[in-house]
Amino acid sequence: MKFFIQAGGLVGALAVALGAFGAHALKAMLEASGRSETFETAVKYQFYHAIALVLIGLLLQRSGPDAAKLLGWSGNAFMIGVVIFSGSLYAICFTGITKFGAIAPIGGLLLIAGWILLLLAASKIA
Repeated sequence: MKFFIQAGGLVGALAVALGAFGAHALKAMLEASGRSETFETAVKYQFYHAIALVLIGLLLQRSGPDAAKLLGWSGNAFMIGVVIFSGSLYAICFTGITKFGAIAPIGGLLLIAGWILLLLAASKIA
């Protein structure tokens, strides 16, 4: 419970910090490389899933063992998915190496899996 709420807080704080850094300190570099939209997508998905992690933690407080197992898998999928999806987009922005884009779909699939696991867990919550 507490772990996912804390992870959501950390992921969210980093999303705000990176978003501000990108909008100010990196603005010229991102615009020059044509990567502003890529960076914004990375921040946006990171922030959405920070909120989802907090939700997972809160749901764990009122769930039984069956739902808790699914919620745990969901939270882990969200965390790993954010690292892979947003991380690969940040890597493209900072390095210009577009091959990092090849791993973004893996992160995206993990994010989708996290939402499906959340859906399944919801059916087990009283």
